[in-house]
Amino acid sequence: MMGGRALLLLLLVSALLVQIRASDPVLYESFDEDFEGRWVVSKKDEYQGVWKHAKSDGHEDYGLLVSEKARKYAIIKELDEPVTLKDGTVVLQFEVRLQNGLECGGAYIKYIRPQEAGWDAKEFDNETPYTIMFGPDKCGSTNKVHFILKHKNPKTGKYVEHHLKFPPSVPYDKLSHVYTAILKPDNEVRILVDGEEKKKANFLSADDFEPALIPPKTIPDPEDKKPEDWDERAKIPDPDAVKPDDWDEDAPMEIEDEEATKPEGWLDDEPEEIDDPEAAKPEDWDDEEDGEWEAPKIDNPKCEVAPGCGEWKKPMKQNPAYKGKWHAPMIDNPNYKGIWKPQEIPNPEYFELDKPDFDPIAAIGIEIWTMQDGILFDNILIADDEKVATSILEKTWKPKYEVEKEKEKAEEAAAGADGLSEFQKKVFDILYKIADIPFLAPYKTKIIDVIEKGEQQPNITIGILVSVVVVFVTVLFRILFSGKKPAVPVKPAVEVKKPKATETDGAGSSGDKEEKEDEKEETTAPCRRSRRET
Repeated sequence: MMGGRALLLLLLVSALLVQIRASDPVLYESFDEDFEGRWVVSKKDEYQGVWKHAKSDGHEDYGLLVSEKARKYAIIKELDEPVTLKDGTVVLQFEVRLQNGLECGGAYIKYIRPQEAGWDAKEFDNETPYTIMFGPDKCGSTNKVHFILKHKNPKTGKYVEHHLKFPPSVPYDKLSHVYTAILKPDNEVRILVDGEEKKKANFLSADDFEPALIPPKTIPDPEDKKPEDWDERAKIPDPDAVKPDDWDEDAPMEIEDEEATKPEGWLDDEPEEIDDPEAAKPEDWDDEEDGEWEAPKIDNPKCEVAPGCGEWKKPMKQNPAYKGKWHAPMIDNPNYKGIWKPQEIPNPEYFELDKPDFDPIAAIGIEIWTMQDGILFDNILIADDEKVATSILEKTWKPKYEVEKEKEKAEEAAAGADGLSEFQKKVFDILYKIADIPFLAPYKTKIIDVIEKGEQQPNITIGILVSVVVVFVTVLFRILFSGKKPAVPVKPAVEVKKPKATETDGAGSSGDKEEKEDEKEETTAPCRRSRRET
């Protein structure tokens, strides 16, 4: 009886120990302590980037910092024991904060497979073989959370790189984020960002990885060649067709409309443009240096109310006799054999398996090239229990993220109340460029006035944007469908109220004021121009 109780107690203790052991991380790096002595920095010449043990901006929490721009970085930590990926659940998780954003570079981790005997961690570089590469990467059109698996083909012995299809994108902000990859024993892999599932895939599915982990059973025969007499043309010109005798290939597409008459009220003797009657020769104009001064041209106001001005010409109309170049009609090709394809043969690299034959993880390394500094890695985890990863996320990342999010909201609110946000600045930069479009020149003064008012009242940015776009579309519509150029405001000095000098005194430097004066002079005083024929 006592022996049974002792055995039961032993079993309970053993089960408890197993449960405690299962709940422990296989690897957890919080960077609370300096990384020196535990991590090895690559000694390869090309890796000049300096790693630093630094605090996350606004927190007392430390991480591993990418401290310089436009550098290559490489650092590695060897594990006490390799982590097997073939059996059970494995969770790969780490935290990254892009404190200065990420314009072009990577922030991923490589999970390194066991190396050959004699390998030195100081030799770690981009050629060091890995099992999995996981994490954010952004540059140009690339914006993804990579998940790449290197798998050994048992037939050839070669390692093939398999990329997750349609991975999630990288969060577009400067806050802390957690990236999690959960590998399940049923071949499932789940990708999470900040604890939220973004992608689920199956390692053995050709729909989820490119190239597929299991090669196709057959492949096109590389030795098979298309016969010289193989005809792939489904249609051919009718060899028996003859061009009709009355087919005139030289007939023009359009001819003058002989029935057209000049509209009543057409002003033959009026030019489309005239000298601006309100323009005056600048006082500082020097005929010897600047040439003969000519007043700027404006649209003739008489033409605005008339059907047209200048020499009237009969309009063109479609030529009913036009047929164009003659071509023989197409017929079915009697010799058509279809699109040629090489015959399929058994794929010598094909193999079958029930689950991936993962190599173990013997080390974790960060090997990146980036144009951005301020990348902070933290809380790197390898675990065999999802609950452990979730618990660490809740304790370490979430409190920081909530603080950062509140700070971001406050900064956006302050920017909206006290000045222009980054978004608004970009909007106004675009609007100023629109104002410089040549065919909007007659309206430039009005557009600039609207933009300046918008800069003084940031809360109406969207309204300003809509107003300028309406002007742009209206003018473009008139040009396309009326055939006339946009009219110049007759008296811009009366219609447009420029901000007074006192309004800019508090908003900008003396250089800003001079720039405003230059801009005003450009829009009100005529510049030197060459002669224009009317």
